[in-house]
Amino acid sequence: MAGENEGPAIGIDLGTTYSCVAVWQKDRAVIIPNEQGNRITSSYVSFTETERLVGDAAMDIVALNPANTVFDTKRLIGRRFSDPLVQSDKKLWPFKVICGANDKPMISVNYKGEEKLFAAEQISSMVLAKMKEIAEAFLGCNVKNAVITVPAYFNDSQRRATKDAGTLSGLNVLRIIAEPTAAAIAYGLDKMSSGSEEKNVLIFDLGGGTFDVSLLTMVKSTSKVKSTAGDTHLGGEDFDNRVVNYLVQAFETRHKKDIRDNPRALRRLWTAWERAKRNLSFMAQTNIGMDCLYQGIDFEYKLTREKFEELNLELFEKCIGHVEKCLKDGKMDKKSVHDVVLVGGSTRIPKVQQLLQDFFNGKQLCKSIHPDEAVAYGAAVQAAILTGQDNHEIRDLIWWDVTPLSLGISVNENEMRVVVPKNTTIPTKKEDAAFTNPDHKTGITFMVYEGERPRASDNIQLGEFVLSGIPSALRGVLKFNVCFEIDANGILTVSAEDKTSGKTNSITISNVKGMLSSKDEIERMLEEAERFELEDSEHKKSFNARKALEKYVYGTRNIVVTKVQAGNLEDEIKKAIKWLEEHRDGESEVFENKTKELKSFWDPILKNF
Repeated sequence: MAGENEGPAIGIDLGTTYSCVAVWQKDRAVIIPNEQGNRITSSYVSFTETERLVGDAAMDIVALNPANTVFDTKRLIGRRFSDPLVQSDKKLWPFKVICGANDKPMISVNYKGEEKLFAAEQISSMVLAKMKEIAEAFLGCNVKNAVITVPAYFNDSQRRATKDAGTLSGLNVLRIIAEPTAAAIAYGLDKMSSGSEEKNVLIFDLGGGTFDVSLLTMVKSTSKVKSTAGDTHLGGEDFDNRVVNYLVQAFETRHKKDIRDNPRALRRLWTAWERAKRNLSFMAQTNIGMDCLYQGIDFEYKLTREKFEELNLELFEKCIGHVEKCLKDGKMDKKSVHDVVLVGGSTRIPKVQQLLQDFFNGKQLCKSIHPDEAVAYGAAVQAAILTGQDNHEIRDLIWWDVTPLSLGISVNENEMRVVVPKNTTIPTKKEDAAFTNPDHKTGITFMVYEGERPRASDNIQLGEFVLSGIPSALRGVLKFNVCFEIDANGILTVSAEDKTSGKTNSITISNVKGMLSSKDEIERMLEEAERFELEDSEHKKSFNARKALEKYVYGTRNIVVTKVQAGNLEDEIKKAIKWLEEHRDGESEVFENKTKELKSFWDPILKNF
């Protein structure tokens, strides 16, 4: 519940290019305009010799102060500097991004005559503080509590970093929720209040820097996400990049001059395209022009909608590919989808709408909720529910998110043991058992992975922790309880407990080396999981056969080790263990035949014990 001096709770859509803030007021969510009267605010921060500007004022001077105006931090937050996407993006940004401690990207700007370094969380916190300020000016009171949205495909590190940004801004972050879920809340209030029939709804959320598609089943006041897909690095910024690169080449062809090394000229060209591109939503062509773009040379270019679509068709089709995948993961035919809901400013692009409508065999797309405001609207509803400021109409709303990829562990083996399957409803808590592997180990390392392949090394390691001080024992004797717990914010905690000694340890996954942080890694894993399905199936069969043999061999050893008259069986067990060490890999039949061979000799002897 909100405190007396904390004011009403707000919902914030922290966007790549624009952000939006809303509040529940008089039984409805109200989008709050900024000081310039705009209902969305630029996610820009500009540092000058005298001041720091945030929002629309910062965006207004980006062409004059390109090296010290920061934007797109949503594409940096929770990532590594060595991430290929960061390396690619930093070549396009006019501001400087350098490598900080622990491979953390740091933004370098000149502020009041001094070089300053900021993490992405700090820049995002400045934008969030601006949204907080906008809300306080509108409401006339202090605001403390907020729900903040993130893309559905944000991993744990990115969610945690976003929550940290909220804390730095002076907000108490009540919850981090997925953007499609927030949009579904807005859609649900608009469509579901009058009926009780079950509906399958696809939320198509294409914004400035990220893309999400979620499949939900909605009935009355309950909504459950069945599957989700998307790309944390696909959106309007990428479409703009291709157009600006094309215009740069056109300038070079026409005037034999390259403006790529001139940040100010490049940014002016970008700003001119930003102003012109909206025309292509309802016009066949648009003019892009500016005086003295570079070395006194004026530039004017007529860009057609057809050329814009040609430049970006590959990216548009990639969006449709994610829709196909989402339906496949949700085990649903496209004919079973009742509504396709458009969210995000980039859904205004006619070609995107056409491809999506064609995919759904001419189905009319749902445009009843505002694409720029729906996410903040839903976040405000969630904030009101969490703080008890809602009314009876929304109090019973229940929204269930899911995990985008499987989560599991590897313990001294290259095996991905899935504990939380892909598309598991969150929040969730799942447990599994593990046993000691090498003999007489007093510490065991638990490695946490995310992915869909049976080999742990083919997935992404999120982190690891050691459970030490456990009693010395033979392999397979000590049992451990492993627990994966994902909270309502989608943040993962993994713990392990030795059932004999009661020793415990845990890890809350954060910005660790090897974390899953790029769309390339996500796509690679999902594509490889499909491409190598047969190979993985054979590997899993072989692995299980070997594990069964190991269990039999070591289980037999643990039985006979306490027997005084084990006879030649001890020597046979040593030979079997040596054989296992020499045969790490092999066909399943090899291990199955070896198991049969040993059982034929050992089982009659074991009956005597």
